[in-house]
Amino acid sequence: MNVETRNSTNPVLVTGGSGYLGSHVVAALLRDGRRVRATVRSLSREAGLREAVRRGGADDAGLEVVAAELTADAGWKQAMAGVEEVHHVASPIPMAQPDDPDELIVPAREGTLRVLRAARDAGARRVVLTSSFAAIGYTPKPDAEYTEADWTDPDTPGLAPYPRSKAIAERAAWDLMGDGGTSGGTGDGTNGGTELVVVNPTAIFGPTLTPALGSSMQLIKALLDGTMSVAPRMRFGVADVRDVADLQLRAMAAPQAAGKRFLALADGPALSFVELAAILRDRLGDLAALAPTTEADGPDVPRPVIHNDRARRELGWRPRPVETTIVESAESLRDLGLLTPRG
Repeated sequence: MNVETRNSTNPVLVTGGSGYLGSHVVAALLRDGRRVRATVRSLSREAGLREAVRRGGADDAGLEVVAAELTADAGWKQAMAGVEEVHHVASPIPMAQPDDPDELIVPAREGTLRVLRAARDAGARRVVLTSSFAAIGYTPKPDAEYTEADWTDPDTPGLAPYPRSKAIAERAAWDLMGDGGTSGGTGDGTNGGTELVVVNPTAIFGPTLTPALGSSMQLIKALLDGTMSVAPRMRFGVADVRDVADLQLRAMAAPQAAGKRFLALADGPALSFVELAAILRDRLGDLAALAPTTEADGPDVPRPVIHNDRARRELGWRPRPVETTIVESAESLRDLGLLTPRG
């Protein structure tokens, strides 16, 4: 990371440290020489997290792992002890949408508020919350063009539980922490001296540090192994997991980031699954021989135009090309032995 990092000897807290993005954030912090305390739902995940961190080129000697869940108060006071900086990455991301939206909405909202209150009560300097483009761009606009000023309306007809949960959780965070000019609070993103910054990634892809695959990497696997024989008719932005981790660290370090949202998007346009499949076939040959060539029937879907200018301009963030992200996602699955072609 090419920004000044703080020399504090206090540990940095990363929630959801064993997850897809969380493990990259932990590894990036450790590579920067920071002490890291990571929360996991169960200490049975500690060994896997340490292995993931080493796979990410970091020494895990500076890593402390503690247990805390978004749905319970236990463990959070201890997790926050002595912490000045909190990366709140943990959030439920389902492979399939639940029948009851509250299965996602309640833990997303209440878990976010639980972490923010614990950080405020511990006197943390800043929390960087990982939200999502789902909290920005899932309410249709005529021009399909989105910036950090946009919000997904949770009452949008037909809105799935996941984007609804992200919009509600992020709104609740700003309401608690002083708004940052986004939802009617004090306008400075601060509560009790604790600042809030939000990172809003589009769909996150890129190399995984753990063989326990999240939803996006499951999609890459499905493109490669023949499970996804026909591509869904969708258009979406892509962000590289390594670039999102880098943006998290930049958002923590930059004084001017307080009270702001930052969209995370790879260097390239929004894509469809059939376009992702074409990139894989063109760049990986036989490895992607089963990738779909046709798209499901249906009406044309708008291609969103998503702007990452704020992160580039204010934080000096420089994301990778989208093609690099997609290809290296597939290569990491191959290198971890997670691809078993069908047929």
